[in-house]
Parts: sequence; C-alpha cells; structure tokens
Amino acid sequence: MTDSRDRKASYHHGDLRAALVDAGLRMLEEREDADLSLREIARSVGVSATAVYRHFPDKEALRGALAQAAYDRLGDAQRAATLGKDNVLDEFQAMGRTYVRFALDHPALFRLMASMPPHGDLFDLTESEDDRAAKLLRAYAVKLAGKDASPETVRAIAMRSWALVHGLAVLMLQGYVPRDEALIDAVVDTRALGMGRPQ
Repeated sequence: MTDSRDRKASYHHGDLRAALVDAGLRMLEEREDADLSLREIARSVGVSATAVYRHFPDKEALRGALAQAAYDRLGDAQRAATLGKDNVLDEFQAMGRTYVRFALDHPALFRLMASMPPHGDLFDLTESEDDRAAKLLRAYAVKLAGKDASPETVRAIAMRSWALVHGLAVLMLQGYVPRDEALIDAVVDTRALGMGRPQ
C-alpha cells in the first residue's frame, strides 16, 4: 500500500493537480451533497492545504475543475451509449437517457455540475474551454438540424434537449417523480419530440 510519503514524492513530478481532482471525484461518489473543502481533499491525498493552493487558488477553482472532469465523464458515458445504434436519432436518444441515469447514479457529482455549469454559451467556446459532454451535444444538434440549418435552429435543438433531460433528472432526484426506467425511455423519445429524421 502506498503511504503519504510515496504520494508526496510522486507529486513532485507534476501530477498533484490530477490527483486532487481524482480524489475530489471519488469523495463526491461517496456522499449525497456536493460540498467539499480544500483541506479535506488535501488530507485524502496526503499533502498540505498549501500544496493545493499552488494548483487551485480557491475552493471555486477546484469546484470548477471537478465539474469539468464530471462533464467529461458524462460525455464519455454518452458517447459509449451511442455505439451500435442504427441512426442519429437512436444515438441522440441514448445520450439523453444516459444523462438522466448519470445524474441518478452520481447525485453529488450532478449537483456539483448543476451548480458549476459549462460556460454560458455552448456555441461560443474554444476547444480549450470545451468539455466532452458539451461538444457532443453541439455535434448532435448540428446533425439533427441538418447541414442547411441556421445557428438559431441548432441552438434551439441543443437547448431543448438539454432542458428536457436536465429537468427530468432534477424531478427524479428531488422525488417529484419516481425513478422509473420505462418513464425515462418514454420521456426521452427523440421521435415523439419531432427532432428530426433518422440519418
């Protein structure tokens, strides 16, 4: 088993930032709320709080990095869910179902993501600012809208889709409606929403 001295030695090679993010994500998997302290995360990896401040000037900077990593995890899960589907509508529907189930399976992570959303405009990001979930949403909105669609149409598809799955996830997390797999499938139905034709 690696002790704190071994961990500290390895961090001299520049991987402390990644270790802190990984530790924060693990801790969020073990709780319902999304509240973490810098000292708590520092203790979990065997370093001082001062070492954390070299990478994250304050708690909000760390929360932002955790949210970015969580959105990337969501994007990876969504992309995996699209594999083996017959067309773009089935792929997009799989992405939507995955969003809701990710929220229900990782409530603290989801609450952090909701409190630290990706940058304000999904359609005004540079590659360096982007997260994998936002990138995937935009790409599929473009596919569904069609090559001749206006930016406003693409934006509306993306926003409508995000609002739908996010709203359903919140309703289920807060207990307004029960977690029900059949209900998720019925609500997240791209064809019923008239979102486009299979491609």
